[in-house]
Amino acid sequence: MNEQEPWITWEESGMPRRARWRSESQAMPAALLPADDTLPANAAFKLINDGTGLLWRGDFHNGRQLLQALGRRVDKPARAGTPRAAPPAPARADAAGLARDAFARHRAAQARRAALLGRVLVQFEPDHTIALRRAPDVRAALAEAWGAPDGSSSIASLRELQGLIGAHEWRKKGVEVPALGARIHPWFGVFSPLRGEYLGLIAQAPLPTLAPGAPSLAFDVGTGTGVIAALLAKRGVAQVVATDLDPRALACATENVARLGFARQVRVVAADMFPEGRAALVVCNPPWVPTPANAAIERAVYDPDSAMLRAFLDGPAAHLAPGGEGWLVMSDLAEHLGLRTRDEMLQWIAAAGLRVVARHDTRPTHPKAGDPADPLFAARSREVTSLWRLAAA
Repeated sequence: MNEQEPWITWEESGMPRRARWRSESQAMPAALLPADDTLPANAAFKLINDGTGLLWRGDFHNGRQLLQALGRRVDKPARAGTPRAAPPAPARADAAGLARDAFARHRAAQARRAALLGRVLVQFEPDHTIALRRAPDVRAALAEAWGAPDGSSSIASLRELQGLIGAHEWRKKGVEVPALGARIHPWFGVFSPLRGEYLGLIAQAPLPTLAPGAPSLAFDVGTGTGVIAALLAKRGVAQVVATDLDPRALACATENVARLGFARQVRVVAADMFPEGRAALVVCNPPWVPTPANAAIERAVYDPDSAMLRAFLDGPAAHLAPGGEGWLVMSDLAEHLGLRTRDEMLQWIAAAGLRVVARHDTRPTHPKAGDPADPLFAARSREVTSLWRLAAA
């Protein structure tokens, strides 16, 4: 356990208590109150709205039911005259402004929901067990996310625990990647390649052809699970250097490429964006939405000020072999949300000394793209995912 993690303190049965606070996204509550099956959902809802954390001492499954009941109350529209959050900024007249306003309201609602439901808490014993009736054995899930027990008691939100359990199941079962013809096993905290349309683009785009005898080398920048590096290796690229800075991603990618039999072709290295040298192909799938993340795992989706996108565009000039290509995999969702324009992206490409060789497009197939009830349906229904093939101007 990280010694920098804070301690949370409370009083219970007349005795002072303390435990490690474990969360990568949830703020520690200002106050903590032990709660059990006798606490009504309405009373619990008032407490979490007031900022109190509820340390669950009742039946584990009843705690899950309480969390569901609180979720329904959080999602219930506020009555007229009783807004639950700060009112949104006045709607703009232009379409881009309206889209930005809708997205801001959606993100605010997401953040509020996560903060409130994250105040239902569970205590873990020093060996990572839960001393509650009907509690599951979560030791394997916690070891994968937190590391081996160190003898300290811990507290985390029940909602985050559900995420840890889900991540453990994804890691065990893996995610089927049709373009790869195999499964990728994501680790906790490493974004799962559930949206396969962009992988299909990478599997089908023509590889750049260099002069005879030139080495077949590609860079996968920001590899995550290693899925893109594995796809390139499957396509016959002789050597792939896959980079990342996150230790979990580096370990996850290393395990995945080895499991798939590509350990000789793929080298996973810790690097901030680009490795040393030049390659025939440099590929990057940066976060698609230029706004801050609400949680650590969202950093694979949200890229404040398009920082990673722009860093990638600035790199090919120094890292592409003559005749090579940079492949940028991007959704245009940010454009439909009014967060970035196509002209801006084209200007960044030109300013980096690059030109567009070709663009390969596909439409998303995930359920939200066809769900009119989704708050962002107007943008999602028009979304296009593209593989931009870039070369030196």
